[in-house]
Amino acid sequence: MLKERTLTITPDTLDSMITDYHWMVNAIKEMRAEMVIGAKTAQYGIEATLPKAAGGVGDPIMQEAIRRSKNIKRIAEYEKKLLEVQQRVDKVVNSRDAEILFWLLEGKSMRWIGRHMNLSHTNIQLIRKNIISSMIG
Repeated sequence: MLKERTLTITPDTLDSMITDYHWMVNAIKEMRAEMVIGAKTAQYGIEATLPKAAGGVGDPIMQEAIRRSKNIKRIAEYEKKLLEVQQRVDKVVNSRDAEILFWLLEGKSMRWIGRHMNLSHTNIQLIRKNIISSMIG
């Protein structure tokens, strides 16, 4: 049995999840695209009775497949973080806060959001703290 790690959600961890949201989505897309492996093991016929390769440490293709398969754990961790944020997005009810959260999840900087919404970046920082506290509570 695999022991599943649970995320402890604090304001700082939620803040980092929001900051990292955009690149985690892109990373998951890229890693999933690279994980397509076309090799199959014969299950029927004469091929199924032949001896199977053991280990194959020197096989560069196998090493590449192993390297790519390790990304599965990382993808699962990213997906868990994304799901935590997605489950809490509905707790933000103020339209201005929701707009700022949308742009933060899109990977925009606080200065860019401030220019876009005619607010100072320090005001955006205060609103971001309010967003995080409403998402936690």
